[in-house]
Amino acid sequence: MLEEWAYAAAYVSESDRAARLPAFLHHYNFHRGHTALRGASPADRVHNLRGQYT
Repeated sequence: MLEEWAYAAAYVSESDRAARLPAFLHHYNFHRGHTALRGASPADRVHNLRGQYT
């Protein structure tokens, strides 16, 4: 997270950095492939995400 979000850009303020966190988390959890998951995203592997209980 430090390299991909916290220090990835020059933010104008800490509140600007914090405002961009939800979009980063969405990308990280739903779209970014993880090597530990063989290229899958966490959302691909976890089937009981909020509101999706089966």
